[in-house]
Amino acid sequence: MSLFYKEFTNDEEVVNAIGSIKAKGVNEDTIYVVTHDDDRTKRIADNADANTPGGFATKAKNIFSKKGDELRDQFKDLGFTASEAETLEEKLDEGKVIVVVKDAPAGFTV
Repeated sequence: MSLFYKEFTNDEEVVNAIGSIKAKGVNEDTIYVVTHDDDRTKRIADNADANTPGGFATKAKNIFSKKGDELRDQFKDLGFTASEAETLEEKLDEGKVIVVVKDAPAGFTV
């Protein structure tokens, strides 16, 4: 099992992709949606019945942090390296939506 992510440009693509991921038998508890905007993240996650990263500990740690720091911490909490988290956060700055699957089966694609 490994960490998998894919970037998207619009919300409808994300919802459809998550439906496809679930149809492949991936446990929905391992599917996460991340965007640069908390409201957008929640809306997409609700529509796709997926998760948002950042438990209480992450939120408490980032209460006085800038948004970029918070997002990088969320990616690191999901299992990405600091360098990967930086790259993914930059993609969010461009308006992308990132879907993460923790514990993805070997060779998994969307």
